[in-house]
Amino acid sequence: MTSEMTIPQVGVFFSWAGIAFGMLVLVYWLVMLVQQKRRITDLTKTHRVSERTAQSDKTMSRWLQPMSNVFVTTQSDMEKRFANAGLSDARWAKWFMPVKYGALLIGQIVIAALFWFMGVSTSHWIAVGATWAMVVIILPDFVLDSMAKSRQQRISRQMPYLIDLMAICVQTGMTIEASMKYLSIEMRSFDSELSDLLEHTNNRARLVGMENALEELYRKVPSPEVRSFVMTLTQSIQHGSSIYSVLTTLSGDIREVQMLELEEEIGKLAAKMSIPLIVFILIPIVFVIAAPGVMRMMLNV
Repeated sequence: MTSEMTIPQVGVFFSWAGIAFGMLVLVYWLVMLVQQKRRITDLTKTHRVSERTAQSDKTMSRWLQPMSNVFVTTQSDMEKRFANAGLSDARWAKWFMPVKYGALLIGQIVIAALFWFMGVSTSHWIAVGATWAMVVIILPDFVLDSMAKSRQQRISRQMPYLIDLMAICVQTGMTIEASMKYLSIEMRSFDSELSDLLEHTNNRARLVGMENALEELYRKVPSPEVRSFVMTLTQSIQHGSSIYSVLTTLSGDIREVQMLELEEEIGKLAAKMSIPLIVFILIPIVFVIAAPGVMRMMLNV
């Protein structure tokens, strides 16, 4: 009788533990999303008084924006998120939310039907249904954010090569607009992401100007490398100064920073490798050494 009561209790415990873990993941994801959006807003805001007042009026909406992105997302926002993730086909963006919540509804119906036919208790159904809801709501957005972050890292790693090529184009007498147009064509064969980014920036520059196009470029790829590149080009456009030496120096500095980050990651490997060493080797050795003595003490008792 005791064993029959223990197994369901263990299942309920692990089910509710999974729900608690999922809630913690959801809260952590929302906090990180709020911090990321605030960081991007602080880096890209201008010094206009009107924009400052608008930002102060929208403080509450800024905190509620991550929650609204989870449950209510407009078509334009989804297209921007797909573009940031590297998915250029915007036709799939309009199906993202219907497919996600359709999978949520179908999954809840299937879970309810299975638990009803199997005669499982209501607490198990609530636990499994809540776990499925959190997975369906969080996982697709997490995948999109991971793809956008990976794309940002790939573009940031390629920025030194782009800066060197642009410096060569500027040295030959090309303007910034002409060099970006030329590189967008020549780089398509080996780096389509940077090529599409340059082409889009060049097209936007024809409509809103090069400075605004460069600001939009930084909003799409908010990394320190892109920020330095944008600030260098913006300063050259405003003051009309030569940027060949500045671009070559910038590419060298970015390479040094990337090398330092790589060395830092290599230095962390020793600490990371100590975790499986402790868990899978040292702890079993302790049990192997202590087990015979504990067993003898239990037999003597």
